[in-house]
Amino acid sequence: MKPMEIEKRSFEIIAEELGDRKIDPEYDLLVRRVIHTTADFDYYDNLVFSPHAVEQMKKAIRSGCDIVTDTTMAMSGINKKTLARFGGEAHCFVADEDVAREAKERGVTRSLVSMEKAARLNKPLIFAIGNAPTALFSICEMIREGKLDPEMVIGVPVGFVNVVEAKEELIRTAKHYVVARGRKGGSNVAAAIVNSVLYQLVEREG
Repeated sequence: MKPMEIEKRSFEIIAEELGDRKIDPEYDLLVRRVIHTTADFDYYDNLVFSPHAVEQMKKAIRSGCDIVTDTTMAMSGINKKTLARFGGEAHCFVADEDVAREAKERGVTRSLVSMEKAARLNKPLIFAIGNAPTALFSICEMIREGKLDPEMVIGVPVGFVNVVEAKEELIRTAKHYVVARGRKGGSNVAAAIVNSVLYQLVEREG
């Protein structure tokens, strides 16, 4: 089968297995894209959204916002060519030398410091966090302190230590969020969420 045929058939199988389960139309394509990426139907229940989260992301991307990730894997998975059509760029600072040096000096994670560096970008930002709960804690702290007002925070880190707590803190703190509650998530999920919105914009606007 050709790649497009495989994807088409995959989404047909997803529709068949979802059956009569309903998804809010605003989030339908996003949820299906995450299920397609992970082959995990738990995301039907796990994904939670602030009001009109997808429309908020569309608005932000149309305005030329940048996207910040906590891993190079998540950044690699984002369709940067499509993002650039709207004037946006993708960033990941976690491997930067200055970030590594400061993290070592302070005794904190590079993910935390990389979020602080991102907050200094003079652009509207969407954060796509798929790995590091410390990145989410850093974002929440900066929001509370008035140092950051993100257009959206995608909080889908995967793991066991502080992951659930960081996601719940994000829900309590951020105005705009997409969160995969529980332990599941990952860089691929973060990228899939971003791409689902980018694809919807391209399909609608050409």
